[in-house]
Amino acid sequence: MKQCMDADNLHRRLKKIIGQVQAIDRMVDEDVPCEDIITQVNAAKSALHKVGQIILEGHLQHCVRDGIEQGDAEETIAKFAKAVERFSNII
Repeated sequence: MKQCMDADNLHRRLKKIIGQVQAIDRMVDEDVPCEDIITQVNAAKSALHKVGQIILEGHLQHCVRDGIEQGDAEETIAKFAKAVERFSNII
């Protein structure tokens, strides 16, 4: 799987998201206005969505391409369609 994506980039993004979620948790304890918390929740959600996009793109560029080149087009396309379906159900 690591060959499909830039793992360092993903780790960096995920650590940032973890920090955002921890900040949201602190905001709740600090009685920050709801609108501000919602703004931060949306930012974390968008960042996580971007991680999913990066993973899906890497899957397409490497795993799907390799599967098709190896003559497994039908199964590869079916698996990719399932991955896209799972990703689209996240949000």
